[in-house]
Amino acid sequence: MKILVAWLGVATALFAQTRNPAESVEAARKGPESAAMKQLAAGMTAPTEVSVWGQDYLFLARADAPVTVSIDLQPQTPLARVDANHWMMLTKMRTGVLHQYQFYAAGKPLSVRGDAIGYNPDSYPRPGVPHGKLSEKHTLTSKIFDGMKYDYWVYASPGVDPNVPAPLMVWQDGQTMEGEWSTYRLTTVTDNLVQQGLIPPMVHVMIAPGTSPDGRPMRSIEYDTVSDRYARYLMEEVLPEVEKTYKLRQDGYSRGIGGISSGGICAFNAAWLMPDKFARVHSGVGSFTSIQWRPQEKLDGGNVYPFTVRKEAKRNIRVWASDGADDLENQFGSWPMQAIQMANSLKLREYDFHFRFGTAAHGGAQISLDLPESLTWLWRDYDPKKTAQEFTMEAAEKEMPFFRVTITNRPAW
Repeated sequence: MKILVAWLGVATALFAQTRNPAESVEAARKGPESAAMKQLAAGMTAPTEVSVWGQDYLFLARADAPVTVSIDLQPQTPLARVDANHWMMLTKMRTGVLHQYQFYAAGKPLSVRGDAIGYNPDSYPRPGVPHGKLSEKHTLTSKIFDGMKYDYWVYASPGVDPNVPAPLMVWQDGQTMEGEWSTYRLTTVTDNLVQQGLIPPMVHVMIAPGTSPDGRPMRSIEYDTVSDRYARYLMEEVLPEVEKTYKLRQDGYSRGIGGISSGGICAFNAAWLMPDKFARVHSGVGSFTSIQWRPQEKLDGGNVYPFTVRKEAKRNIRVWASDGADDLENQFGSWPMQAIQMANSLKLREYDFHFRFGTAAHGGAQISLDLPESLTWLWRDYDPKKTAQEFTMEAAEKEMPFFRVTITNRPAW
């Protein structure tokens, strides 16, 4: 259990929010020895930090020895000294892609390998685009999870009338999504897409994982357990509280649910078990692995889903999923292999799904890069006059083959 808790702490850190990247880049433009840059470096809360604004990528590191960085597997480049133990590099790179990077100090890795996000234009604020309304943090106690305390935020996009039932998206790990400069840029993307008519005005409910009465983190128990407990928690406890402020559409056609990592399998689980309540699924680096598999207690984990999807009755759900070749391999399973298994299972049963497989490591990079595209795809052809639609596989996907694995990092034996 200590290993599990430690790993979950790492996963949560990967989704941490960032500072205002425009201000960080502007400070870096003044030079490594400027007062603005020294102040920025002093405010670092982690050994490394990457800020992106347009084509400007700022790499920051804290170490006693000189620091280098390798980007996209290229030779290491030295960072400029800011002060005794801070280092920086400001460079221009392509947008619309992820850039793999690794920091080194004294020849040794300084932190985990990361992915710098070359955000697409709709992930940046646009002049003249109205902003929605973000609530204060709400803290409640769950009965379904035996006294667990949890926080949540509500974001109503432009065009939402509190007195008219609105489409809904629920997000796990909500504490990583509620800020304007969170990794995902969820509120900014939503504002831009609503203004363009690409998604309907909607309410986002962003829920943080809870804490038990004795202080234990409940994230994995909530998210990775394959049962209807979390879905009931949403339907019976969380959403009724939200509806005290905003009216919500009750049809699954008008409801989506999304998350990253354990939050990604949680989103699929809720829709699988309650497709009449959540019909649109957004799953990034989903943990379709055995984290909460407890055979002695007859509890399933997310590892069962690639096989369950093939054998059980087809659900009327639409699924956007993504993963990367450098995702996790540990005692709970193989994230990339399970993601490919899930994609092939969805394809076999002709689900309306989209699967993006890149090279990213575990974290929110790919989903953040794709968010304008993925939300548009999930909500395409939405009609507020309808309460139901039969989701069918796109013609282009039907013509595509199943996903196949090629081993590139080892010789054939």
